Order: sequence, then structure tokens, then C-alpha cells
Amino acid sequence: QVQLVESGGGSVQAGGSLRLSCAASGRTFSGYAMGWFRQAPGKEREFVAAISATGGITYFSDSVKGRFTISRDNAKNSVYLQMNSLKPEDTAVYYCAAHPSYTYLRISPDYWGQGTQVTVSS
Repeated sequence: QVQLVESGGGSVQAGGSLRLSCAASGRTFSGYAMGWFRQAPGKEREFVAAISATGGITYFSDSVKGRFTISRDNAKNSVYLQMNSLKPEDTAVYYCAAHPSYTYLRISPDYWGQGTQVTVSS
């Protein structure tokens, strides 16, 4: 089992920045690819960003590419999502997710956090 706890959400004006954190506990964190997903009201959950177990590979959805970065600190069992140039359409609940496989993380994560709300006002 892997437990994931997100933090860092909040309200910000368009153009602002937020940094989300996800703390992991349980099995060996460094053995898992990590990612972020989001779900806006009335919409399906969508993939946002992923990072491989070693941190050497990252991948972003087209909607956030160039504005968001993902990083991890395996010594702290944590993954981060730095969100810059935020837009109102980025408003959603953001979820941290984990899977042993970087490939399958984007398809069907094994573990989910409880989510953290991000609200971007215009």
C-alpha cells in the first residue's frame, strides 16, 4: 500500500502561481512513477503530469505544457507540481497518483490521494 497526501492548494488570481506537494508513505517511494491528475466540476478526471521513478523523465498534457513543472525528492518521499501562469480553466481538484510503471501511471494509477482544491479567478 502507498498512502498519498496532497497539500498546497488554494485560491489565486489568473496569472499567479501555486505549488502542490504530495507526501507518500508506505512502500518504497523511489520505486513508483508519480503523477498529477485533476477534475473540474462536471468533467471527467484528466491527466496533468507524470514523472518517472528516478525523476529522469517527465510528461505533461498539452493544456499545461510550458506552464507546469513536476519534480520529486525521493529522500523526502515527495512529489511536487509547480503551476505558473494559472488560468481560470485550471480550476479543479488536483490528485496525486502513483504506479510502479511510468507507462501505466497515465492510464490507470494504482494509488490516489484525496485531492486538493485549486481555484483560479479571472
